[in-house]
Amino acid sequence: MESQVSRYRRAQGSTFFFTAVLADRSSTLLVDHVDRLRRIYRTIQQRRPFETVAICILPDHLHAIWSLPDHDVDFSSRWNLIKSGFSRGLEAGPPSISKLKKREKGIWQRRYWEHAIRDDADLERHVDYIHFNPVKHGLVSRVRDWSLSSFHRYVDQGVLPADWGGDMRDVAGHFGE
Repeated sequence: MESQVSRYRRAQGSTFFFTAVLADRSSTLLVDHVDRLRRIYRTIQQRRPFETVAICILPDHLHAIWSLPDHDVDFSSRWNLIKSGFSRGLEAGPPSISKLKKREKGIWQRRYWEHAIRDDADLERHVDYIHFNPVKHGLVSRVRDWSLSSFHRYVDQGVLPADWGGDMRDVAGHFGE
């Protein structure tokens, strides 16, 4: 039987998993302004190349796996450019004194989560986590129903079947007696 791990081709260079979160966790800013986010993301990707191995944009946060060019681990400047580019021109709530001192608008949480991908099994776990995240958050009952995800690219490339992740409507209410 073929190993599940072989589904994903690990890119060259350093590979990292990220979670970037809005300051207001009840916000839907990322999906409301997804075209702006895509435009800024593409611009930064062209200026400072990296491969997006997987991505999912949710209302208040996003997950991504990037593979950086060999000998390049400067993901922080890329994230700073994406976050500031997205925020520029958007209205934010009243900033704190701390945010004013740092010239921050307060749209994003200051930090983001990063994790260096260790091996192919780790990559597979994180790609699966990213693709299943809209179901986990109750936004859809099937992975394929969330359009703001690289899942559809994986299906188009034959890496994953369209019904990957199942349908949560089939399991809801069928636990216990």
